[in-house]
Amino acid sequence: MAKTFAAGIEIPHYKEQTEELPVRELPLPHELIIPLRQHIGAPNRRLVSVGERVKAGQILGQSDAFVSAPVHTGLSGTVREIGMRQTLTGVQEECVVIDVDPVQEPVSWPEESLEELSRETILERIKNAGVVGMGGAAFPTHVKVNPTVPIDTVILNGCECEPFLTCDHRLMLEAGEEILAGARVLSKVLGGARVIFGVEENKADAIEKLSALLEKEKGMEIVPLAVKYPQGAEKQLIYATTGRVVPTGKLPSEVGVVVQNVATAQAVADAVLKQKPLTERIVTLTGPAAAGPGNYRVHVGTPVSHIIAATGGLKEEAAKIVVGGPMTGWAQSDLSAPVVKGSGGILALTAEITLTREEYLPCVRCGKCVEHCPMFLYPNYIGIYSERGRHDLAREWGAANCFECGICAYVCPAKRPMIDFVRASKRAAT
Repeated sequence: MAKTFAAGIEIPHYKEQTEELPVRELPLPHELIIPLRQHIGAPNRRLVSVGERVKAGQILGQSDAFVSAPVHTGLSGTVREIGMRQTLTGVQEECVVIDVDPVQEPVSWPEESLEELSRETILERIKNAGVVGMGGAAFPTHVKVNPTVPIDTVILNGCECEPFLTCDHRLMLEAGEEILAGARVLSKVLGGARVIFGVEENKADAIEKLSALLEKEKGMEIVPLAVKYPQGAEKQLIYATTGRVVPTGKLPSEVGVVVQNVATAQAVADAVLKQKPLTERIVTLTGPAAAGPGNYRVHVGTPVSHIIAATGGLKEEAAKIVVGGPMTGWAQSDLSAPVVKGSGGILALTAEITLTREEYLPCVRCGKCVEHCPMFLYPNYIGIYSERGRHDLAREWGAANCFECGICAYVCPAKRPMIDFVRASKRAAT
Protein backbone atom coordinates (compact mmCIF):
# COMPACT_ATOMS: atom_id res chain seq x y z
CA MET A 1 0.00 0.00 0.00
CA ALA A 2 1.33 3.42 -0.94
CA LYS A 3 2.36 5.63 1.94
CA THR A 4 0.81 9.01 2.71
CA PHE A 5 0.07 11.57 5.44
CA ALA A 6 -2.98 12.65 7.44
CA ALA A 7 -5.55 15.21 6.18
CA GLY A 8 -5.00 16.78 2.76
CA ILE A 9 -7.39 16.34 -0.15
CA GLU A 10 -7.85 14.53 -3.44
CA ILE A 11 -8.21 17.00 -6.32
CA PRO A 12 -8.44 16.61 -10.11
CA HIS A 13 -5.07 16.13 -11.82
CA TYR A 14 -5.50 17.89 -15.17
CA LYS A 15 -2.14 16.45 -16.27
CA GLU A 16 -3.39 14.63 -19.38
CA GLN A 17 -2.45 17.45 -21.77
CA THR A 18 1.28 17.24 -21.15
CA GLU A 19 2.31 14.19 -19.10
CA GLU A 20 3.25 12.18 -22.20
CA LEU A 21 4.86 15.07 -24.11
CA PRO A 22 8.69 15.02 -24.13
CA VAL A 23 10.68 18.14 -23.31
CA ARG A 24 11.12 20.47 -26.28
CA GLU A 25 13.33 23.47 -27.02
CA LEU A 26 11.91 26.95 -27.62
CA PRO A 27 13.11 29.56 -30.14
CA LEU A 28 15.54 31.99 -28.52
CA PRO A 29 13.89 34.96 -26.83
CA HIS A 30 14.83 38.43 -28.09
CA GLU A 31 15.53 39.52 -24.52
CA LEU A 32 16.15 38.14 -21.06
CA ILE A 33 14.84 39.96 -18.00
CA ILE A 34 16.85 38.48 -15.14
CA PRO A 35 15.92 39.47 -11.56
CA LEU A 36 18.96 39.86 -9.34
CA ARG A 37 17.09 38.16 -6.51
CA GLN A 38 15.50 34.79 -7.28
CA HIS A 39 15.95 33.26 -3.84
CA ILE A 40 15.11 33.52 -0.18
CA GLY A 41 17.78 35.62 1.48
CA ALA A 42 19.92 38.69 0.93
CA PRO A 43 19.65 40.51 -2.42
CA ASN A 44 22.53 40.45 -4.89
CA ARG A 45 24.56 43.44 -5.99
CA ARG A 46 24.88 43.78 -9.73
CA LEU A 47 28.23 43.05 -11.36
CA VAL A 48 27.51 44.30 -14.89
CA SER A 49 26.75 47.67 -16.47
CA VAL A 50 24.49 48.97 -19.24
CA GLY A 51 26.14 48.46 -22.62
CA GLU A 52 28.33 45.62 -21.41
CA ARG A 53 28.67 42.45 -23.48
CA VAL A 54 27.95 39.30 -21.50
CA LYS A 55 28.60 35.66 -22.31
CA ALA A 56 26.48 32.58 -21.61
CA GLY A 57 27.15 31.40 -18.07
CA GLN A 58 28.47 34.78 -16.87
CA ILE A 59 27.57 35.89 -13.36
CA LEU A 60 25.39 39.02 -13.21
CA GLY A 61 24.96 39.53 -9.49
CA GLN A 62 26.01 38.10 -6.14
CA SER A 63 26.07 38.81 -2.41
CA ASP A 64 28.59 38.22 0.35
CA ALA A 65 25.78 37.05 2.64
CA PHE A 66 25.65 33.34 3.52
CA VAL A 67 21.93 33.02 2.74
CA SER A 68 21.91 34.16 -0.86
CA ALA A 69 22.50 32.78 -4.36
CA PRO A 70 24.16 34.43 -7.37
CA VAL A 71 22.41 34.80 -10.72
CA HIS A 72 23.84 34.23 -14.19
CA THR A 73 22.81 34.62 -17.81
CA GLY A 74 22.25 31.52 -19.89
CA LEU A 75 22.62 33.40 -23.19
CA SER A 76 25.14 35.86 -24.60
CA GLY A 77 24.12 39.39 -25.51
CA THR A 78 24.32 43.04 -24.52
CA VAL A 79 23.00 44.60 -21.32
CA ARG A 80 20.34 47.09 -22.47
CA GLU A 81 18.90 48.14 -19.15
CA ILE A 82 19.25 47.70 -15.40
CA GLY A 83 16.29 48.75 -13.30
CA MET A 84 13.16 47.82 -11.43
CA ARG A 85 10.73 45.49 -13.19
CA GLN A 86 7.59 43.68 -12.06
CA THR A 87 8.26 40.01 -11.31
CA LEU A 88 5.96 37.00 -11.15
CA THR A 89 4.77 37.74 -7.61
CA GLY A 90 3.85 41.32 -8.53
CA VAL A 91 6.83 42.67 -6.58
CA GLN A 92 9.26 45.11 -8.21
CA GLU A 93 12.82 43.75 -8.28
CA GLU A 94 16.05 45.05 -9.79
CA CYS A 95 16.56 43.25 -13.10
CA VAL A 96 19.26 43.02 -15.73
CA VAL A 97 17.72 43.24 -19.21
CA ILE A 98 19.81 41.63 -21.96
CA ASP A 99 19.36 41.91 -25.73
CA VAL A 100 20.05 38.33 -26.77
CA ASP A 101 22.47 37.59 -29.61
CA PRO A 102 20.50 35.94 -32.45
CA VAL A 103 23.33 33.43 -32.90
CA GLN A 104 24.74 31.77 -29.81
CA GLU A 105 28.17 30.18 -29.59
CA PRO A 106 28.15 26.63 -28.20
CA VAL A 107 29.21 26.31 -24.56
CA SER A 108 30.76 23.13 -23.19
CA TRP A 109 30.87 21.99 -19.57
CA PRO A 110 33.48 19.20 -19.13
CA GLU A 111 32.43 16.66 -16.50
CA GLU A 112 34.56 15.70 -13.50
CA SER A 113 34.52 12.71 -11.17
CA LEU A 114 32.73 13.09 -7.84
CA GLU A 115 35.31 10.94 -6.05
CA GLU A 116 37.98 13.62 -6.54
CA LEU A 117 35.96 16.42 -4.96
CA SER A 118 36.04 17.39 -1.28
CA ARG A 119 32.98 18.40 0.72
CA GLU A 120 34.19 22.00 0.78
CA THR A 121 34.56 22.04 -3.00
CA ILE A 122 31.07 20.59 -3.44
CA LEU A 123 29.50 23.28 -1.24
CA GLU A 124 31.45 26.03 -2.99
CA ARG A 125 30.38 24.86 -6.45
CA ILE A 126 26.71 24.59 -5.47
CA LYS A 127 26.85 28.16 -4.16
CA ASN A 128 28.78 29.54 -7.14
CA ALA A 129 26.28 28.01 -9.56
CA GLY A 130 23.37 29.77 -7.85
CA VAL A 131 21.44 26.57 -7.15
CA VAL A 132 18.19 27.07 -5.21
CA GLY A 133 15.17 24.91 -4.48
CA MET A 134 13.42 24.51 -7.83
CA GLY A 135 10.16 23.22 -6.44
CA GLY A 136 9.17 26.83 -5.81
CA ALA A 137 10.65 27.73 -2.43
CA ALA A 138 13.95 28.93 -3.94
CA PHE A 139 15.94 28.48 -0.72
CA PRO A 140 19.70 28.52 -1.42
CA THR A 141 20.79 24.88 -1.72
CA HIS A 142 24.32 25.35 -0.39
CA VAL A 143 22.78 26.51 2.91
CA LYS A 144 20.29 23.67 3.09
CA VAL A 145 22.94 20.97 2.57
CA ASN A 146 25.27 22.47 5.17
CA PRO A 147 23.22 22.10 8.39
CA THR A 148 24.60 22.38 11.90
CA VAL A 149 23.20 18.97 12.95
CA PRO A 150 23.83 15.46 11.59
CA ILE A 151 21.69 14.33 8.64
CA ASP A 152 21.04 10.65 7.96
CA THR A 153 18.40 10.90 5.20
CA VAL A 154 18.01 12.83 1.95
CA ILE A 155 14.54 12.79 0.39
CA LEU A 156 14.28 13.62 -3.30
CA ASN A 157 10.82 15.00 -3.99
CA GLY A 158 9.30 13.68 -7.21
CA CYS A 159 5.67 14.01 -6.12
CA GLU A 160 4.64 16.96 -8.28
CA CYS A 161 1.28 16.86 -6.53
CA GLU A 162 -0.16 20.10 -7.95
CA PRO A 163 -2.61 19.76 -10.84
CA PHE A 164 -1.48 20.53 -14.40
CA LEU A 165 2.29 20.42 -13.76
CA THR A 166 4.34 17.65 -15.41
CA CYS A 167 7.83 19.18 -15.67
CA ASP A 168 9.30 17.04 -12.86
CA HIS A 169 7.59 13.93 -14.22
CA ARG A 170 9.23 14.42 -17.62
CA LEU A 171 12.56 15.21 -15.97
CA MET A 172 12.50 11.89 -14.09
CA LEU A 173 11.77 10.05 -17.33
CA GLU A 174 14.27 11.87 -19.52
CA ALA A 175 17.09 12.77 -17.13
CA GLY A 176 16.95 10.04 -14.48
CA GLU A 177 20.70 9.44 -14.71
CA GLU A 178 21.44 13.12 -14.03
CA ILE A 179 19.07 13.14 -11.06
CA LEU A 180 20.82 10.04 -9.73
CA ALA A 181 24.19 11.80 -10.15
CA GLY A 182 22.80 14.67 -8.08
CA ALA A 183 21.60 12.19 -5.45
CA ARG A 184 25.13 10.85 -5.13
CA VAL A 185 26.47 14.39 -4.68
CA LEU A 186 23.88 15.20 -2.02
CA SER A 187 24.59 11.97 -0.16
CA LYS A 188 28.32 12.68 -0.14
CA VAL A 189 28.07 16.29 0.99
CA LEU A 190 25.77 15.16 3.84
CA GLY A 191 28.19 12.53 5.12
CA GLY A 192 26.88 9.46 3.31
CA ALA A 193 23.19 9.95 4.10
CA ARG A 194 20.76 7.42 2.66
CA VAL A 195 18.58 8.63 -0.22
CA ILE A 196 14.82 8.14 -0.59
CA PHE A 197 12.99 9.04 -3.78
CA GLY A 198 9.37 9.92 -3.02
CA VAL A 199 7.14 9.65 -6.12
CA GLU A 200 3.34 9.59 -6.38
CA GLU A 201 1.77 6.46 -7.84
CA ASN A 202 0.24 8.31 -10.79
CA LYS A 203 3.78 8.50 -12.21
CA ALA A 204 4.21 4.75 -12.57
CA ASP A 205 6.58 5.07 -15.53
CA ALA A 206 8.87 7.37 -13.51
CA ILE A 207 8.81 4.92 -10.59
CA GLU A 208 9.77 2.12 -12.98
CA LYS A 209 12.56 4.19 -14.53
CA LEU A 210 14.07 5.23 -11.20
CA SER A 211 13.69 1.74 -9.72
CA ALA A 212 15.79 0.33 -12.57
CA LEU A 213 18.47 2.97 -12.03
CA LEU A 214 18.60 2.30 -8.29
CA GLU A 215 19.03 -1.48 -8.54
CA LYS A 216 22.80 -1.25 -8.14
CA GLU A 217 22.87 1.78 -5.84
CA LYS A 218 23.57 1.16 -2.17
CA GLY A 219 21.67 3.20 0.38
CA MET A 220 19.04 4.42 -2.10
CA GLU A 221 15.40 3.43 -2.47
CA ILE A 222 12.17 4.61 -4.04
CA VAL A 223 8.98 4.97 -1.98
CA PRO A 224 5.70 5.03 -3.94
CA LEU A 225 3.25 7.51 -2.43
CA ALA A 226 -0.52 7.87 -2.56
CA VAL A 227 -1.89 10.50 -4.91
CA LYS A 228 -3.06 13.27 -2.61
CA TYR A 229 -2.49 17.00 -2.26
CA PRO A 230 -0.13 18.30 -0.84
CA GLN A 231 1.89 15.06 -0.82
CA GLY A 232 4.99 16.93 -1.93
CA ALA A 233 4.95 19.44 0.92
CA GLU A 234 8.13 19.06 2.93
CA LYS A 235 6.80 17.99 6.32
CA GLN A 236 4.08 15.80 4.81
CA LEU A 237 6.63 14.10 2.55
CA ILE A 238 8.96 13.43 5.46
CA TYR A 239 6.18 11.78 7.45
CA ALA A 240 4.97 9.71 4.50
CA THR A 241 8.42 8.36 3.61
CA THR A 242 10.07 8.02 7.03
CA GLY A 243 7.34 8.26 9.69
CA ARG A 244 9.23 11.15 11.32
CA VAL A 245 7.32 14.20 12.55
CA VAL A 246 8.93 17.63 12.23
CA PRO A 247 7.89 19.64 15.30
CA THR A 248 5.96 22.86 14.79
CA GLY A 249 8.32 25.74 14.09
CA LYS A 250 11.29 23.44 13.46
CA LEU A 251 13.20 22.55 10.30
CA PRO A 252 13.50 19.05 8.78
CA SER A 253 17.14 18.96 9.88
CA GLU A 254 15.85 18.65 13.46
CA VAL A 255 14.78 15.08 12.60
CA GLY A 256 17.88 14.31 10.54
CA VAL A 257 16.36 14.95 7.10
CA VAL A 258 17.05 17.19 4.10
CA VAL A 259 14.48 17.41 1.29
CA GLN A 260 15.35 18.45 -2.26
CA ASN A 261 13.27 18.59 -5.42
CA VAL A 262 14.36 16.23 -8.23
CA ALA A 263 15.04 19.23 -10.50
CA THR A 264 17.28 20.67 -7.80
CA ALA A 265 19.18 17.37 -7.70
CA GLN A 266 19.85 17.64 -11.42
CA ALA A 267 21.01 21.25 -10.98
CA VAL A 268 23.33 20.11 -8.18
CA ALA A 269 24.88 17.52 -10.48
CA ASP A 270 25.45 20.17 -13.16
CA ALA A 271 26.92 22.59 -10.63
CA VAL A 272 29.30 20.16 -8.96
CA LEU A 273 30.35 17.84 -11.78
CA LYS A 274 30.35 20.37 -14.65
CA GLN A 275 30.57 23.74 -12.86
CA LYS A 276 27.51 24.75 -14.89
CA PRO A 277 25.40 27.55 -13.36
CA LEU A 278 21.64 27.29 -13.00
CA THR A 279 20.33 29.26 -15.98
CA GLU A 280 17.53 27.12 -17.37
CA ARG A 281 14.73 24.85 -16.27
CA ILE A 282 11.81 22.80 -17.63
CA VAL A 283 8.47 24.62 -17.60
CA THR A 284 5.05 23.08 -18.22
CA LEU A 285 2.86 25.29 -20.41
CA THR A 286 -0.70 23.99 -20.21
CA GLY A 287 -4.33 24.77 -19.52
CA PRO A 288 -7.50 24.75 -21.64
CA ALA A 289 -6.63 28.07 -23.31
CA ALA A 290 -3.06 27.10 -24.31
CA ALA A 291 -2.64 26.47 -28.05
CA GLY A 292 0.63 24.58 -27.69
CA PRO A 293 0.67 22.76 -24.37
CA GLY A 294 3.88 20.95 -23.54
CA ASN A 295 7.04 20.75 -21.43
CA TYR A 296 9.66 23.22 -22.58
CA ARG A 297 13.27 23.95 -21.70
CA VAL A 298 13.30 27.63 -20.81
CA HIS A 299 16.14 30.06 -20.08
CA VAL A 300 15.78 31.88 -16.76
CA GLY A 301 14.72 35.44 -17.54
CA THR A 302 12.52 34.54 -20.53
CA PRO A 303 9.32 36.65 -20.50
CA VAL A 304 6.10 34.69 -20.06
CA SER A 305 4.75 36.43 -23.17
CA HIS A 306 7.54 34.93 -25.33
CA ILE A 307 6.81 31.39 -24.14
CA ILE A 308 3.10 31.72 -24.90
CA ALA A 309 3.71 33.32 -28.31
CA ALA A 310 6.42 30.82 -29.30
CA THR A 311 4.06 27.90 -28.64
CA GLY A 312 1.18 29.21 -30.74
CA GLY A 313 -0.41 31.71 -28.39
CA LEU A 314 -3.86 31.19 -26.91
CA LYS A 315 -6.64 29.30 -28.69
CA GLU A 316 -9.30 31.07 -26.65
CA GLU A 317 -9.50 33.86 -24.12
CA ALA A 318 -7.75 33.12 -20.85
CA ALA A 319 -9.46 34.30 -17.69
CA LYS A 320 -6.16 33.95 -15.84
CA ILE A 321 -2.52 33.28 -16.66
CA VAL A 322 -0.95 31.66 -13.61
CA VAL A 323 2.76 31.02 -13.13
CA GLY A 324 3.39 28.00 -10.91
CA GLY A 325 0.69 25.54 -9.89
CA PRO A 326 -3.01 26.40 -9.63
CA MET A 327 -2.95 25.99 -5.84
CA THR A 328 0.19 27.95 -4.98
CA GLY A 329 1.03 29.93 -8.11
CA TRP A 330 0.63 33.61 -8.94
CA ALA A 331 -1.91 35.12 -11.36
CA GLN A 332 -0.20 37.51 -13.76
CA SER A 333 -1.19 41.07 -14.57
CA ASP A 334 1.86 41.68 -16.79
CA LEU A 335 3.03 38.91 -19.13
CA SER A 336 6.42 40.56 -19.61
CA ALA A 337 7.33 39.18 -16.18
CA PRO A 338 10.18 36.66 -16.53
CA VAL A 339 10.47 32.99 -15.63
CA VAL A 340 12.78 32.49 -12.64
CA LYS A 341 14.56 29.48 -11.16
CA GLY A 342 11.52 28.32 -9.19
CA SER A 343 8.94 28.65 -11.99
CA GLY A 344 7.58 25.21 -12.88
CA GLY A 345 4.48 26.04 -14.87
CA ILE A 346 2.52 28.55 -16.93
CA LEU A 347 -1.22 27.88 -16.88
CA ALA A 348 -3.65 29.45 -19.35
CA LEU A 349 -6.97 29.00 -17.56
CA THR A 350 -10.46 29.68 -18.89
CA ALA A 351 -13.36 31.10 -16.91
CA GLU A 352 -14.99 27.67 -16.71
CA ILE A 353 -12.11 26.22 -14.70
CA THR A 354 -11.16 29.31 -12.72
CA LEU A 355 -12.59 29.88 -9.27
CA THR A 356 -13.22 33.62 -9.20
CA ARG A 357 -13.03 35.40 -5.85
CA GLU A 358 -14.00 38.98 -6.63
CA GLU A 359 -16.72 38.65 -3.97
CA TYR A 360 -16.75 36.47 -0.91
CA LEU A 361 -18.91 35.90 2.15
CA PRO A 362 -18.21 35.91 5.88
CA CYS A 363 -16.97 32.63 7.34
CA VAL A 364 -19.91 30.21 7.71
CA ARG A 365 -18.09 28.06 10.33
CA CYS A 366 -18.46 24.88 8.28
CA GLY A 367 -15.03 23.64 9.36
CA LYS A 368 -14.01 22.25 5.95
CA CYS A 369 -10.72 24.16 6.02
CA VAL A 370 -9.91 22.70 9.45
CA GLU A 371 -10.83 19.19 8.30
CA HIS A 372 -8.43 19.22 5.35
CA CYS A 373 -5.55 21.37 6.63
CA PRO A 374 -2.36 19.26 6.41
CA MET A 375 -0.76 21.35 9.18
CA PHE A 376 -3.75 20.83 11.54
CA LEU A 377 -4.31 24.58 11.83
CA TYR A 378 -7.54 26.54 12.15
CA PRO A 379 -7.57 28.53 8.90
CA ASN A 380 -11.07 29.83 9.70
CA TYR A 381 -9.82 31.77 12.74
CA ILE A 382 -6.67 32.91 10.95
CA GLY A 383 -8.86 34.35 8.18
CA ILE A 384 -11.37 35.96 10.51
CA TYR A 385 -8.73 37.75 12.57
CA SER A 386 -6.61 38.75 9.57
CA GLU A 387 -9.65 40.22 7.84
CA ARG A 388 -10.30 42.36 10.91
CA GLY A 389 -6.69 43.55 11.04
CA ARG A 390 -5.94 41.56 14.19
CA HIS A 391 -2.80 40.02 12.74
CA ASP A 392 -1.45 39.36 16.22
CA LEU A 393 -4.34 36.98 16.89
CA ALA A 394 -4.05 35.45 13.40
CA ARG A 395 -0.45 34.59 14.22
CA GLU A 396 -1.51 33.14 17.58
CA TRP A 397 -3.74 30.76 15.62
CA GLY A 398 -0.79 29.67 13.50
CA ALA A 399 -0.56 31.95 10.45
CA ALA A 400 3.24 31.71 10.52
CA ASN A 401 3.08 27.90 10.36
CA CYS A 402 0.94 27.88 7.20
CA PHE A 403 2.92 26.97 4.05
CA GLU A 404 0.16 28.32 1.79
CA CYS A 405 -0.88 25.08 0.08
CA GLY A 406 -4.26 26.64 -0.79
CA ILE A 407 -6.52 23.79 0.37
CA CYS A 408 -8.48 26.07 2.70
CA ALA A 409 -9.36 28.41 -0.17
CA TYR A 410 -10.16 25.46 -2.46
CA VAL A 411 -12.73 23.93 -0.11
CA CYS A 412 -14.23 27.15 1.26
CA PRO A 413 -17.94 27.44 0.28
CA ALA A 414 -17.84 31.17 1.06
CA LYS A 415 -15.04 31.68 -1.51
CA ARG A 416 -12.88 33.43 1.08
CA PRO A 417 -9.35 34.39 -0.07
CA MET A 418 -7.67 32.46 2.71
CA ILE A 419 -4.12 32.66 1.37
CA ASP A 420 -4.40 36.42 0.99
CA PHE A 421 -5.37 36.59 4.65
CA VAL A 422 -2.41 34.43 5.69
CA ARG A 423 0.05 36.45 3.64
CA ALA A 424 -1.28 39.71 5.07
CA SER A 425 -0.68 38.49 8.61
CA LYS A 426 2.80 37.27 7.73
CA ARG A 427 3.68 40.65 6.19
CA ALA A 428 2.37 42.45 9.27
CA ALA A 429 4.93 40.59 11.38
CA THR A 430 7.92 41.86 9.38
